[in-house]
Amino acid sequence: MKLFGLLALLLVASAFADDSSSSEEENEGLPLAEACDQEACSLPDCRCSSTNIPGGLNPRDVPQFVTVTFDDGVNVNNIITYRNILYNRLNSNGCPAGVTFFVSHEYTNYALINELYNQGFEIALHSISHRTPQTYWFEATKEVIKEEIADQKAQMAHFANIPPSAIKGVRMPFLQLAGNASFEIMSEYGLEYDCTWPTIAHTNPGLWPYTLDYASTQDCIIPPCPSASIPGVWIKPMVAWSDLNGVPCSMVDACFFIPDRENEEEWYKFILSNFERHYLGNRAPFGFYVHEAFLAANP
Repeated sequence: MKLFGLLALLLVASAFADDSSSSEEENEGLPLAEACDQEACSLPDCRCSSTNIPGGLNPRDVPQFVTVTFDDGVNVNNIITYRNILYNRLNSNGCPAGVTFFVSHEYTNYALINELYNQGFEIALHSISHRTPQTYWFEATKEVIKEEIADQKAQMAHFANIPPSAIKGVRMPFLQLAGNASFEIMSEYGLEYDCTWPTIAHTNPGLWPYTLDYASTQDCIIPPCPSASIPGVWIKPMVAWSDLNGVPCSMVDACFFIPDRENEEEWYKFILSNFERHYLGNRAPFGFYVHEAFLAANP
């Protein structure tokens, strides 16, 4: 199954490239987020959580963004895959295709992070330890998040020799949110957006990115979700795919009912059906979220 080739098609396809949240008592002095005031919340600094297209544009006038991300460490083993499928790849408009790497510290070769950065790819944060069990992240305090995420920003900038200002994104391990804690740390340490939070309720039409100035309307499927107003921090929702049986999956390699690995045509149809839910709908960004090991096992 030529999944490498299908991923390449996705890169070219880019025209331009319920449990409740934390309680008010747990906000630790932060103001509780209120329902969004659409008059007061306006771009470019604020956006209400919504499936509405920004600016009220017609879908046909909106470029379909395709966001491709890889998680975890970067090393001499998986860099081979990245070089083969990503380097010198162009979008249909002639611009270099972009990819985001959510990097964890363990098993990472920082010289290779520098190489990826200088190829024009985005480097984002996925924690220092990526430790188990998942409850570690569920229970994480602000201090724990500071040590895992804010300190990783400094670590990444130093050892990979990239500007701290270029490090803007976060994805928490296991897609496990920690209430307000991670978003507070993001606000305090100059991190701009989070791509941890899956949605299975807002897939057709898809949920567009929004800020945490006001209360989110996104479904909270891996609680605790934020409840405070944390102005200026952006959420890039992980709009779920549907597998062959209609079961939602936040990452491609988490989809259970999938085509046979050797059936290139069925894989093409599978990817296209998920892509078209966005492209033929409200054109919310389409995410192809995956781990390199999945592509290496399904070349």
